Amino acid sequence: MNESTNSTAPTPFLTAAWRRLVLLNYRVAPEMLQPYLPAHTELDTWNDTCYVSVVGFMFENTRVRGVKIPFHVYFEEINLRFYVRHQDRSTGEWKRGVVFVREIVPKPAIAWVANTLYREQYRARRMWHRWEEQSENLQVEYAWREADRWQAFGVQAENRLQDLIPGSEAEFITEHFWGYARWDAQRSMEYQVEHPRWQLYPIRSWHCDVDFGLAYGPEFAGLNGAAPVSIFLAEGSDIKVFKGRLIDRHCSSLVVIDRH
Repeated sequence: MNESTNSTAPTPFLTAAWRRLVLLNYRVAPEMLQPYLPAHTELDTWNDTCYVSVVGFMFENTRVRGVKIPFHVYFEEINLRFYVRHQDRSTGEWKRGVVFVREIVPKPAIAWVANTLYREQYRARRMWHRWEEQSENLQVEYAWREADRWQAFGVQAENRLQDLIPGSEAEFITEHFWGYARWDAQRSMEYQVEHPRWQLYPIRSWHCDVDFGLAYGPEFAGLNGAAPVSIFLAEGSDIKVFKGRLIDRHCSSLVVIDRH
């Protein structure tokens, strides 16, 4: 049984609000992502399309185990992620999740905690964001300093919200509720993320000045100057991130190891 269906609700490791998420989604060849796949996961596609997404958003009201850490409550995050699924052998359930190639935050302590407890790929960098809101127009931009240059991307959108359409590409991109990270060659870290369905702002225009090869490795350099296949701006919501566990299929049944 998943933690979310237990009679006693688990206590989240982290709570926050994720706000104003810009998602630029690119079609890539599946073989590009195979080296990044954690054990016991497989690529998840929509309409036979394999995606990577560069995502920027704000953390607000961040609490770790219910406690606000001074100077670590309000900050940006930018990540490059792709989409996977994992079949839980104890239930037969397919869990749809994301894997992060790299995550950027401006707080070294946040990076250390995530990398240590979840084996994520956080880096601490100088960052900034810009939100400009008018009655009919909304501009959202995120940026970080990589090596000797600023990387930035953003959108201009209509300042009105729309509901997700069931079965849509936007639903696929925004509704993966598990995170997976490689622990070692045989095991993966799995953790659950909870949030309600997000609403989207209609996109008017976008820009992306990111050197993907510099920021994420030469295998991603082909995304430089490429047009995304889709672009979304989600309003976001409160979220909960639950403690992780290791999954291992070398035994006859799934071995779950609580790390916290």
